[in-house]
Amino acid sequence: MNSAIEINDMLGYRFPENLQYSPDGTRLGFQVAYADKEKNDYRRDVYLSCNNQVIQLTHTLDAALVCWQDQTHMILQRSTEKDEPGTTVLYTLNVNGGEAEPWIVLPFEMQTMTKVSDGVYAALGIIRREDPDAYLDSAEKRREKNEARAKEADYQVVDEVPYWFNGRNFINGQRTALFIIRTDKLLKIKRVTGPTFDVSAMKVSDHDVCYTGISWTGYSSMIYQKIFAYHMDSGRNEIIYGRADHTISGLFVIKNRLYCLATDTKQYGINESAKLYLVTKDGLVLKKDPERSLYNSAAVDMALGSGRSSAVSGNSFITLASDEDRSEIWKYNSSFEKEVLFSRPGAVFFLDVSDSRIAFAYMSPASLMEVYEMDHDGRNVRKITSLNEAVLKGKYIAKPNRIDYVSGNEKLHGWVLLPQKFSKNKKYPAILDIHGGPRTIYSEAFFHEMQVWCAKGYVVCFTNIRGSDGRGDAFADIRDQYGSVDFENLMDFTDAVLKKYPNINQKKLCETGGSYGGFMTNWIIGHTDRFCCAASQRSISNWISEAFMSDIGMPFSSDQCGVSSAFRDTEKFWNHSPLKYADRVKTPTLFIHSDQDRRCPLPEGMQMMQALSIRGIETRMVIFHGENHELSRSGKPEHRIRRLQEITDWFDRHTA
Repeated sequence: MNSAIEINDMLGYRFPENLQYSPDGTRLGFQVAYADKEKNDYRRDVYLSCNNQVIQLTHTLDAALVCWQDQTHMILQRSTEKDEPGTTVLYTLNVNGGEAEPWIVLPFEMQTMTKVSDGVYAALGIIRREDPDAYLDSAEKRREKNEARAKEADYQVVDEVPYWFNGRNFINGQRTALFIIRTDKLLKIKRVTGPTFDVSAMKVSDHDVCYTGISWTGYSSMIYQKIFAYHMDSGRNEIIYGRADHTISGLFVIKNRLYCLATDTKQYGINESAKLYLVTKDGLVLKKDPERSLYNSAAVDMALGSGRSSAVSGNSFITLASDEDRSEIWKYNSSFEKEVLFSRPGAVFFLDVSDSRIAFAYMSPASLMEVYEMDHDGRNVRKITSLNEAVLKGKYIAKPNRIDYVSGNEKLHGWVLLPQKFSKNKKYPAILDIHGGPRTIYSEAFFHEMQVWCAKGYVVCFTNIRGSDGRGDAFADIRDQYGSVDFENLMDFTDAVLKKYPNINQKKLCETGGSYGGFMTNWIIGHTDRFCCAASQRSISNWISEAFMSDIGMPFSSDQCGVSSAFRDTEKFWNHSPLKYADRVKTPTLFIHSDQDRRCPLPEGMQMMQALSIRGIETRMVIFHGENHELSRSGKPEHRIRRLQEITDWFDRHTA
């Protein structure tokens, strides 16, 4: 009999991130994150794959790969407590041997950096609206400003919206600027965007730097962007597409022609899928409607960091795509004809492309994330890392058992995970787990919390309902339908599970979900008492307060609730709010929230918890200090363990 997966096993998991081929494509660099138990944080080591061997390049540096400097040197970023606030320390590492060496210190907080040519780089970094040229300050002047800010640490002034953003906390007055960095002789840095301009993405095209963004003061919905180019030869900016009427989520270049992923949001709202456009001076020319999200939508709880969702090789655009219940790798040729290169149960998280190979990080139903490579035609797939084989060896991993069901007019499916040695002659408690989004998908990829619950004897079930990604915009569009068709789908799925597995104890059904899943948890307990207990995580309870508090509040909340005016049409907000129905709740409910969650702010959980408490409904709230909306995915290791332990204990107590 295999041993059980336990909550603390996550401390031994390894997370590959940020795959990048060297300029000649012969070497693949990436980093691996893992929990640091003593510091209750994460560390990162840099790895190299070359000549069919994978070696660890750093062991004690705790650094992240920025980009390749040349064929044999990487640029790394490292942060320590000794670093001066508002600066970024970069190192170079010779992959043929030796220690990482200090390279340059950038006088701003760098977000990303890309090589333009030898000794020339484009970088995105944080500036302050009222002091955009602080990067030119002397070291003494910078220290004076940091000391002055330290004296103001007890105060926060806001005079624009959004004034905070999840994961970054207060951003009032901050903008993301484009910098050109020259390192060939003396270090020279030049900011090339305005004090109020906010860059959202950039792409190097030949010797030009193309970028998207918009200038704003006072209020920005942060939905639509324009497209620009900074010409390295002339040192001037040019407007390439000057109408702020599209959400632009990415840029890429084929044959020196600029393309973008964009949507005008007119048909399906703020969550509408991006289409592929050619960018011209006369406008955006539609080349392809993929009818799917060209990124990974799969929800998992054991992935850290990030990487590229797409890359160009020759005349091909290679990208992640979320289709049905998995994320895949697609290739578009110069005529934008699609070929599926990789499609297996589970999820692909990021990729990079050389002239002959594609590297990607993939998580299967029975394994954590590992790095793979394959040819450009999708053949010769091979796993090149074994980062997590040891930690899962000998463990029981429940396989997803598919259930097809019909709800309304939709043919849907979900999965059930069964405990080890599942017996039809024994009664089992069960857990319904609901994903966030709502435009996300559950795949068959390994999900730690679900495996933990299976190991403790629970049947765990999950599904993709209306509103989920993977089946096109029409299926995902539930604007002004929150709490109706989605609730019906979930209840029909629960019925289908109980019919398939009649030995589930119907008096011991538990339910949980986070973000949109937290909203649905709050909604469910106000509309049925079929669950013996529930755990609501980072939830929404009141669309009115959410609209006026969240970092994406007004655009997102109004769009999703079908509200034309947040000041006059509050009835729709309230009708879609779980708080309106809190007087009906009978279900004991645990609330999990973080005090720096700016996506679903803390008062959303507090309102619902108090509404239950004053009615005498059993409830408990656990607030995680210093965490944000990503607690379950990238929170501090001990906090993630405590979160999962709280939920598990709640279920155990109410199913005992």
